[in-house]
Amino acid sequence: MADFENIHDLGNLTDRELRDVVRSHLRAHDGLDADYITVQVANGAVTLEGRVGTDYERRVAEHLLTDTLGILEVRNDLVVQAIHRAESPLDIDDHLVEEDRVEGLLLGDRAVPLTPESEALDEDPDSRLYGTSDVGKAIADGIPWIPPESPTQEGLEGTGGGASGEDH
Repeated sequence: MADFENIHDLGNLTDRELRDVVRSHLRAHDGLDADYITVQVANGAVTLEGRVGTDYERRVAEHLLTDTLGILEVRNDLVVQAIHRAESPLDIDDHLVEEDRVEGLLLGDRAVPLTPESEALDEDPDSRLYGTSDVGKAIADGIPWIPPESPTQEGLEGTGGGASGEDH
């Protein structure tokens, strides 16, 4: 961000300084691609021109100026263009989720979906962290065993409360 003494006193900034403050705030926001936004300032009135990928980005840009910076005279001439979205065909929120999903992969690598045959071999991270209620799986895989919260059907069969009795 640009270094200004008091950005809250926007009336004392020159048009060039105000433009630099606006541009630095637009660039700092994760929900915008400020490379395609032109900021023009004339007598304290700010005009945004250029293109954005979604209407959400258009509203965010205007919100930064009016609500965050407190600029009273704002003209938002940003255009939503589908061609701009070709660079990132997702809304910014979906794009960030996708980035988190593929984080750590080498450039060009993509997570490979599992085939139906290989789904059974996929590790269940929850069972590694929290354990399993399957005794056999717990023993075979060396993961924590979680005992059942109520009696199992097998345990209920031997608790018949009749006169049958058991030989001891």
